[in-house]
Amino acid sequence: MLNELSPNDTFCDYYQQWVAMYKEGAVRDVTLSKYRLTCAWLQRLIPLLTLAELNRITYQKLLNDYAASHERQTTMDFHHQLKGAVLDAVDEGLVERDPTRKAIIKGKSPRAKKQKYLNQFELHRLLNDLDLGPEVSWDWLILLIAKTGLRFSEAIALTPDDFEFSRQVVSVNKTWDYKTGTGFVPTKNRSSVRKVQLDWQLVIQFSELTKRLPRDEPIFVEGKVYNSTANSVLERHCKRAGVPVISVHGLRHTHASLLLFAGVSIASVAKRLGHASMNTTQKTYLHIIQELENQDVDLVMRSISSLI
Repeated sequence: MLNELSPNDTFCDYYQQWVAMYKEGAVRDVTLSKYRLTCAWLQRLIPLLTLAELNRITYQKLLNDYAASHERQTTMDFHHQLKGAVLDAVDEGLVERDPTRKAIIKGKSPRAKKQKYLNQFELHRLLNDLDLGPEVSWDWLILLIAKTGLRFSEAIALTPDDFEFSRQVVSVNKTWDYKTGTGFVPTKNRSSVRKVQLDWQLVIQFSELTKRLPRDEPIFVEGKVYNSTANSVLERHCKRAGVPVISVHGLRHTHASLLLFAGVSIASVAKRLGHASMNTTQKTYLHIIQELENQDVDLVMRSISSLI
């Protein structure tokens, strides 16, 4: 237990117990796995460092050693995962002063980023290459995500009952845990529970596709589902269509990008994507928003110059 530890115990032991006390059952499994990965890195980098030895120098060395094999943003995330536990240890008198104060975050240069989204012309070419037969397939999933912007886990959790064809909407109220295979789980956050408008063509296609399927069972799940399988299918279509290779999540970025370029407000895009706040949308699509702002400036200047 945390209250039984002393400054002579290792920070590894403290952090492991801190995660068990404050994070288990309080955060999503995917977040908890990140804390446990941090535990593993502590065991690797500072297995014997005691709480009494934790100071600004030893903490900075820990960050530097981690940064030697990670990008700066990943090192920043590592630092944030540690900081809460460290500050609690300071409050409990196990560490004398806050060793995270003025910490310097380093890291390797980020790798060249792959293209994350397609433009409208490229998306048309991709969708034209899909084989949309009478049976459920990955190609239908690709079309659905491209037209709705759903997350992969949200899309594979959909059942026929989630579609309200008369209202042209699909209800997103759960996800499918494809990583551990535990079935239906809650959405990423409360904002992710939403109704997404469908175009009339998708309504006709999916009403036909799902009419003979069990009403409360996931449409796209048959046995174990792998995100990598869907990405491989999408990669083949991208190559055949002669467009940049993107991931299934890249279809979500493509959907959002096309909406923003079409003039849809950031608030509406955030709501459709199920983002917890518009800040997430702005941060994710900053490059597009900046490009649109430049277009707006050009439009304003042309309008002003015509005023004589």
